[in-house]
Order: sequence, then C-alpha cells, then structure tokens
Amino acid sequence: MTDVSSKGPAPGDDRAVLTNRQGHPVYDNQNQRTVGARGPATLENYQFLEKISHFDRERIPERVVHARGALSYGYFEAFGTWGSGEDAEPISRYTRAKLFQEQGKRTDVAVRFSSVIGGRDSTECARDPRGFAVKFYTEDGNWDLVGNNLAVFFIRDAIKFPDVIHSLKPDPVTFRQEPNRIFDFMSQSPESMHMLMNLFSPRGIPSDYRHMQGFGVNTYKWLNEQGESVLVKYHWIPKQGVRSMTYEDAANIQAYELGHATKDLYESIENGDFPEWELRVQMMADGEHPELDFDPLDDTKTWPENEFPAKPVGRMVLDRNVVNQFAENEQIAFGTGVLVDGLDFSDDKMLIGRTFSYSDTQRYRVGPNYLQLPVNQPKTRVGTHQRDGQMEYHVDHVPGTNPHVNYEPSIHGGLREAQYPTHDEQGPVIEGRLTRKRIPLTQDYLQAGQRYLLMEDWERDDLVNNFVTLLGQCERDVQERMVWHFFLVEDELGERVGEGLGIKASDVAHLEPLESQTLSESDQQRLANLGNNGRRDVDGLVMTHCVANERFETSR
Repeated sequence: MTDVSSKGPAPGDDRAVLTNRQGHPVYDNQNQRTVGARGPATLENYQFLEKISHFDRERIPERVVHARGALSYGYFEAFGTWGSGEDAEPISRYTRAKLFQEQGKRTDVAVRFSSVIGGRDSTECARDPRGFAVKFYTEDGNWDLVGNNLAVFFIRDAIKFPDVIHSLKPDPVTFRQEPNRIFDFMSQSPESMHMLMNLFSPRGIPSDYRHMQGFGVNTYKWLNEQGESVLVKYHWIPKQGVRSMTYEDAANIQAYELGHATKDLYESIENGDFPEWELRVQMMADGEHPELDFDPLDDTKTWPENEFPAKPVGRMVLDRNVVNQFAENEQIAFGTGVLVDGLDFSDDKMLIGRTFSYSDTQRYRVGPNYLQLPVNQPKTRVGTHQRDGQMEYHVDHVPGTNPHVNYEPSIHGGLREAQYPTHDEQGPVIEGRLTRKRIPLTQDYLQAGQRYLLMEDWERDDLVNNFVTLLGQCERDVQERMVWHFFLVEDELGERVGEGLGIKASDVAHLEPLESQTLSESDQQRLANLGNNGRRDVDGLVMTHCVANERFETSR
C-alpha cells in the first residue's frame, strides 16, 4: 500500500509544492480516496474530480479553418516613410497611424502562420494556402493584419465562403479530399482561376514558413490627419527569399515529418537565426477607377506593380518562441476588423464578411471573453462596460471611475467617449439601390493568364502536371469545363492540360458561358477564337507574387 500523504518530502527536497487551482496543497497526487485500499471511490474526491474534469475540457473547439499553425513573437520597426531613398515620402501624408510615423519605432507583434483546410495535427506539406496573420500590439490598441501567402483568394463575395471551404474539406460521406468536388466548385466559379494558378503551382506548397511571402489580400484604406483617404494593399517580403516545393518534394518530407515547418521556425529562432520580412504597401486614390481593367476592391485580383509600386514602410523580425502552445498559439485570436486610428476598411465585399466571421468564430471557439486572455490583450489600457460571460478573467474597470456605473452616458464618474482625431467623413460619395449583384468588372481570366506566363519554367511544368493528375480523377463534364476555362486563361495552358486529359479546344468550343457569368468583350473574342488567340503580352508587366522562387529539392 502506498500512503503518499503521510510520507512528506524527502530530506533536502526543496521543490515548490503542487497545489490545485484553489491554492490548496495537494498531499497525494497518486491515489483517489476510496473505501479501503481496494474499495469503491468516494464522491467527495475533490482533487480527482477537479483534475479529471479539467482534463476533459483541455481542448477547445478546433478552428474550422487554419487549425494547424505556428506562433512566434517579435517586433515591427517602422521606416517613417513610404518608399526609400530618393523615392521616399513622409508616411504622414497618407496615414496618421502612430506605429508607422517614426523611423526606428518598434511595435511588439505576434505572428501566426498556418495551413487552411487540415486539422490541428495535419501535415504541413499539404497543397494549401498558408495563413499569414500578424497582431501588432500598438500604443493605440491592437491591429490585426490577417492574410495569406498567395496574394488573392478563390471568391470575391463572403457569402460563398462556406461553399468554397466545404468543397476543399473532406467529402462528408467518404471523408476524403476529393478532386472531383474541388474542381466541380471551381469549374462553376471562374473568379477562382487566378487563385488556382497560384495554389496548384509550387507556391501552393511553401518549403517552410520562413521562406514565403505574406499578403493582406483585401484592399484597405489609410487616413491622414486631414481625413483624406487612399486605398492600400499590404505585402510581406521575406529577407530569406521565397522557396517552394513540388508534390514529389513535399511527399519526401511528409514520409517522415508532419510538422516540418513548425520545427524549422522554432529551431531557427532558438538558434538565433531570426527570420525577417519587409512590409511593402501599394497605394492608389480612393475611388472607382474606371480606367483600370480590374476592380481594385476585388480580392481575386492584384494591382500591377509597374503601375502601383509596392514601397517599403517597415520590417518585421521574429525573435521569440511561445512558452505554451495551447495558451498562446491555440488561443490567439485574429480579426480583420481589428484596426487602429489611421487605418480603415474599404468596401471590399470579402473583407466586410471576414470582419464579422472572424470575431464571431472566436467567441464560439474561445469564449466571449477571449480578448482578456494575455495573448489577445492589448498593451494599452482597456476600459469597457462589457461584463460577465463565460470565463470572465477580470472586470475592465478603470481605477478612479465609479464601479457602480457600467453604462454610458453618465455624469456620476463613468467613462466618456473619446475625441475623434478628425471629421468622421471620408472617401468618395456612394450612391446606389439595394441589390444583390456581382461587381460589374469581373475580368476573371486576364490576370490568371498573365500569372501563368510570368511563372518560371519549372513552376509552369509543375502546375500543368498537378492539374492533369488531379483533373484526371474528375468526371468528364468537370474536366471539359475546366479545360474551357484554361483556354480562356491562356492558350498554352489549355493545350497542355487538355493534352494530358485527351481534350482539345474543338471538344469544348461548343460550351456556352456559365449562366452566372458575364464575359468581357476581350473574353468574348477569346471564346470565339478558342485555342487560337496567341500568347498574351506580358512585356514590362510586374505582378505581385512574381519574385524569384527557389525550388526546395528533397529526397528520401
């Protein structure tokens, strides 16, 4: 019989004493209380019941997307300008956000890299967009910049978000990720073509988190001291360079390691090899821009950098790992609506939908008081009238205010509203009737074709091979519609994928545009001449995401 509680510590054992959450010393952590040494357990086993019931709740609901991820900490250092050298302009001309204003000013950050579709224990070798989420702990509160590594997205309206994710998730019957389901959806969603060019190229499998770009994806606004606004897009450029894998390279790693990217990031920081990214910003006037062949609020498009250069505004360095994966990586919560003064939303339809969805899912997943957790708390003072709810950590009470007043307005020592820095009107005047319509300028094929042509040869070869392999597992009607789309993207792409599937341009030329689709005049001409349009002109074009991409070759 073991009677631990009566033994006490051995001589010289000066370790700290184990307690429960009530602060009570735990005298026996080996045995339940029972009736006799072999008898039944008693119901008043407080230590056991507390221990096992907490264990039963050690997992919160997994993220629906971005479940697998890695978190690190570091700092953002501002350059104080938009651009560098002779090209530099004071950043205050465009934004009053304090974290950007002073050269050398540092702001603490937490950065979470993730995959999208798989669960918490899934492989990091999957072909999948990678999340790139940055939480800035600024003096004006938190700012979350939540994007991905591929610059664009599959859809442009958030109402389709559940559908695209369902198509990419495992089949609800077979529980396998089925190419026929994925391309069934994509074949009926031509706006996805640009994203497919990126995802099924090697950039869809980054070699690790340190060697990938990051993008805000959506269009945002900057506001200056005068309340003037501009549209902006954010880009993270890795100092380490961009490095990606083919399917074979990824398979070689997955054969012996599921979490290689997390391991690489953790060990690099532990060894003092701190990864660094430069933050660059594109800018254009806040307006509709009818002169462009794309809508700047469309998240399936990028802004050509030869027309809208991406200029540096700061750098980010990651120099510290997490102490506890659950408390930090699993419970950190990001949201696209988390902005500070000087930053604002655009009318990007996907951005508006994300802004509701992100905060809503955090309340479901972590709880209504998720912002009181240390990893989510801002560094600045918090004073709210939000009270109670599950797992309230503390009351957001400001010292010196009346604790009886949990409402506003009040003249009895409560909180007051802040003074807005400028007039609360910005941007162009918007008029229109309530409706449910796509944006007028869709142009779903042009940038996808340009992206294909601006790839490196090995990237194009891998892209075609991946399309042929996966579409080869699809039904004929899905194959034909996808090849039809590919011919509209670029003749060469349609020919190469079609050859692999045994489908010629003449086999799909009879297909009409989708019922939901309105082709531009140039796309109508391409359709009338399907497969014989010639190569698109990309001379002098600088597209986002076309930086050099090194292949990370592996072997078993």
